[in-house]
Amino acid sequence: MLAALRYLGGACGRAGGDFPAPCGPARLRPWLLRGGCCYGRSASTSSFDVVIVGGGIVGLASARALIQRHSALSIGLLEKEKDLALHQTGHNSGVIHSGIYYKPASLKAKLCVQGAALIYEYCNKKGISYKQCGKLIVAVEQEEIPRLQALYERGLQNGVQGLRLIQKEDIKKKEPYCRGLMAIDCPYTGIVDYRQVALSFAQDFQDAGGSVLTNFEVRDIEMAKESPSGSQDGMKYPIVIRNTKGEEVRCQYVVTCAGLYSDRISEMSGCSPDPRIVPFRGDYLLLKPEKCYLVKGNIYPVPDSRFPFLGVHFTPRMDGNIWLGPNAILAFKREGYKPFDFSARDVMDVIVNSGLVKLVLENFSYGVNEMYKACFLSATVKHLQKFIPEITVRDILRGPAGVRAQALDRDGNLVEDFVFDGGVGDIGSHILHVRNAPSPAATSSLAISGMIADEVQQRFEL
Repeated sequence: MLAALRYLGGACGRAGGDFPAPCGPARLRPWLLRGGCCYGRSASTSSFDVVIVGGGIVGLASARALIQRHSALSIGLLEKEKDLALHQTGHNSGVIHSGIYYKPASLKAKLCVQGAALIYEYCNKKGISYKQCGKLIVAVEQEEIPRLQALYERGLQNGVQGLRLIQKEDIKKKEPYCRGLMAIDCPYTGIVDYRQVALSFAQDFQDAGGSVLTNFEVRDIEMAKESPSGSQDGMKYPIVIRNTKGEEVRCQYVVTCAGLYSDRISEMSGCSPDPRIVPFRGDYLLLKPEKCYLVKGNIYPVPDSRFPFLGVHFTPRMDGNIWLGPNAILAFKREGYKPFDFSARDVMDVIVNSGLVKLVLENFSYGVNEMYKACFLSATVKHLQKFIPEITVRDILRGPAGVRAQALDRDGNLVEDFVFDGGVGDIGSHILHVRNAPSPAATSSLAISGMIADEVQQRFEL
């Protein structure tokens, strides 16, 4: 698995320098949920063997994996918000993906298939509710059938469990209100509340002796120039991580899982900022409660390989709601969950420093169509009616949104697989950046964390 890691070889040579379920796990200790400082330590004096930057599901899973393997080490996790798992994890659709979509033998495919099995196992062990409600990928036009059959073959190559091609009659048995010519039945697909899973990872980390510092927004990462005043450790902890309030944490090694800010965290440590993160907002609609009987499980369209996203789909939620969507439009702020959220810095960053202009030119019609659907509900409903004709504009409400951290290279190519950046130089030998952990990162989180723990152990010789 380690051989499959993609490294950017960045120049890290900076010299010297959302819905908790009642049947879930035990609640986290109050200091963690209140967003207090580090348990048993203050931010201004903390030193750790290993620090993880980022309190989303990948960072928390990685922290958990590391402390379970290396119980003698002091390990801390830094999160800029007052609570954990608030952004990509907390705005996730909640689907446990089966691994059918991804290129055979890719890291993405392997980690998704492995990760889905681990998530189900973990939820069973911890008593976290989930539903293995399955998914239909439905062809509604004759021209989609060859793509559907090719996708089925890809799923078999990836080792996805229980796949079968079904015809009209069996589609009706699975989803009585869905129309289609042919479909792939993916019974292994499920749904879960990923924020609840992430908080359970945090509980495991805490119970094993890990420390969490919330309200710690990283401003700088550099090599220490001298020992801290009064320290007995000398230069045992050569990495200094400072936050926006002037507090600092020292450590031997750093692993960053910063999601929407992964490129900026890499750059502030002296590593390469490429690939850049471009934020895409996905808006969901909600099916009104009295119409939720129309959908039993996940219903997805046949993906079009010309475009980077899966298309608008039907997603049941653990709370009984049905989400419809998402679209995929450029967000004007990295944490811009509302249409008019705007950050001049974020906009200029993606225009000047990424390959966004090339991406837009190559996918102009797709982008315009997504913007149109975002503005006019009737356009989205027209698409949904291809699958469930009974749905009308009166049956839906505007719902939540999420922002996807999409890595983009300077040539305008979406970076679709996982990217890990080690770097070189003094600080590079002490740091590992998780630069791109795209969907299905939540499904794959436990598998990713095992791979990260392997790489940390090998790279830092723990």
